[in-house]
Amino acid sequence: MPALVWDEIGKRVYETGVDHGVLYIPNAQGDYTNGVAWNGLVSISEAPTGAEPNAMYADNIKYLNLYSREEFGATVEAFTYPDEFMQFDGLAIPTPGVLVGQQSRKAFGLSYRSQLGNDIKGNDFGYKLHLLYGCFASPSEKAYNTINESPEIITFSWELSTSPVAVPNLKPTALLTIDSTKVAAATLTALEQQLYGTAGVNPVLPMPGTVITMFSGGVTTVTPTQPVYNATTKVITIPTVTGVAYYINGVVVPAGNVTITVDTIVEARPASGYAFTAGVDNDWFYDVP
Repeated sequence: MPALVWDEIGKRVYETGVDHGVLYIPNAQGDYTNGVAWNGLVSISEAPTGAEPNAMYADNIKYLNLYSREEFGATVEAFTYPDEFMQFDGLAIPTPGVLVGQQSRKAFGLSYRSQLGNDIKGNDFGYKLHLLYGCFASPSEKAYNTINESPEIITFSWELSTSPVAVPNLKPTALLTIDSTKVAAATLTALEQQLYGTAGVNPVLPMPGTVITMFSGGVTTVTPTQPVYNATTKVITIPTVTGVAYYINGVVVPAGNVTITVDTIVEARPASGYAFTAGVDNDWFYDVP
């Protein structure tokens, strides 16, 4: 083993910044199937808690330490937020432009990016993707101040708590981090196409098991087949495609014929262990004359 060397050229790495924020809205099954851009992010402070040692004594000595369960939380600070976030901030909108507070808070997903830099490439060295699951936003203070000779923009802030989701062969987690400098570029691009969407394909937040499988080389690329629609009988025929699930109004539908009475959108989503070919269409609108 060679002797240790400190501060080598190219290894003076640092992390900075936050951008590419995306809010993900879960469907009835808890899948994060609809992402919207979150503009105006100022900071996201990751704040894990727990993992506190509880000393056990025996034979007049410290016998061992038992550690409490670790929880993940964060603080989000932003100049603004997407309208879709209101439902997760305890607001209801009974009619456009009217907000009703103190409503039930729902779980959501979140992703954002931090920059990686080093002494050679600066901030262009790489980046990390941070994927958060099962987030809940606590009520937060909003301070509205008079405009004076030194005006400032109002900054909104939310404390996030999380409910971990399942991870195959590991403990449940609420946080996944991907380092662009240590993973395959093609796989990273495929993940980002899911996170940020492409033409005709909604942004989605894949579950940890799916992300891990992608980077371990176990994901199969599949192309969804468009359902056939008979406008005369108003029947949509849902095809059978391995690795593809079809949804109507957020509810999975089996292969076969579905009769519709109102305008309907059919959406295709990849099953666990599968990913759609880049740029393919995955939702289709069918109107009832």
